[in-house]
Amino acid sequence: MLELDGVAGLIMLILWVYCFIDVLLTPDGEQRNLPKLAWVFIVLLLPDLGSIAWLIAGKNWDRVGARQQGKGATTRYPEYDRSGRHVPSNPDDDEVFLAGLRQRAEEQRRRAQEKDKPESGDVDPS
Repeated sequence: MLELDGVAGLIMLILWVYCFIDVLLTPDGEQRNLPKLAWVFIVLLLPDLGSIAWLIAGKNWDRVGARQQGKGATTRYPEYDRSGRHVPSNPDDDEVFLAGLRQRAEEQRRRAQEKDKPESGDVDPS
């Protein structure tokens, strides 16, 4: 019986931490029924009931869909919609990258050949 109480307590602690962080990270105006500061205090002071209340009455479950419809975003991640964002391409199509690779390979070959050459002071007596 004690193990069940410990598991239930752990689940409630995880739920409380999740809800508290979720309330803090929810942008102002996207929560329901109460202002954000009120939800912070409810979840903080009433861990079990406040967490459940936040999930039922406060969390806006449609905020991703509403954000997409309201602002005309095309993806779930607005940072990908920025203009001027560097879009990675296939390295085989990037001539500057390939030229740098060739130059580095030639430099490594040159160094390896210089290292393998016997120096003039090293004469084999036999």
